[in-house]
Amino acid sequence: MMGVVVPAHNEEALIGQCLQALRRAAQHPDLGGEPVQVLVVLDACTDRTGEVAAVLGIETLDVQHRNVGRTRAAGAIALIERGVSWLCFTDADTAVAPCWLAQQAAWSRGKRADAVCGVVTVEDWQGFSRREREHYESLYDDREGHGHVHGASLGISAEAYLRTGGFAPLACHEDADLVQRLKAMGGTIARTNTVRVSTSARRTGRVVGGFASYLNGLGAAALGALSVGADRQVL
Repeated sequence: MMGVVVPAHNEEALIGQCLQALRRAAQHPDLGGEPVQVLVVLDACTDRTGEVAAVLGIETLDVQHRNVGRTRAAGAIALIERGVSWLCFTDADTAVAPCWLAQQAAWSRGKRADAVCGVVTVEDWQGFSRREREHYESLYDDREGHGHVHGASLGISAEAYLRTGGFAPLACHEDADLVQRLKAMGGTIARTNTVRVSTSARRTGRVVGGFASYLNGLGAAALGALSVGADRQVL
């Protein structure tokens, strides 16, 4: 069984499209009927995020961490306890591709990979300049073998997750930290652009130093005021 953890803090505006995309992905024929359990981890939500999930028939878990590392970890352990053998992670402002789960399943079968790092596409650049968009696209490596680690497009076997100790209680970059520890232990990591999601290009993110912070630095970087590398790379 596959499981998907979606951490969410006050995401009522976007969680619906995220969960609809996951439902479509869970029905992909290449999964061969493999069951998929989706769990939204509501982290100190004060809006209708949980209600939106409930209307769509998606289970939720309430926590009060205000820490993305702890929130992802809570969801991961909850799913492992229910028998999930492959954990997938995305974000509440993100829509996975229809083949997102099927592509990960292909890597997990036969233990071809302990973890899968996918890529992120920004679909809506409203509020950003053409210069900022072009600078982002010039830096982003959208190829097989890329170096990105995105919590919005990540998968790992339950065995490997437990072997590494799981997500650290980090407020940011908990995803890259997990993959780096797995790599140090000799784990097999697939870095593929076939595991793809589209995410929001919002100015105000949910964590300091996250994807929104990176995007906010693009304008100055494009003008040469900053030197910004590709977001969250593991070398």
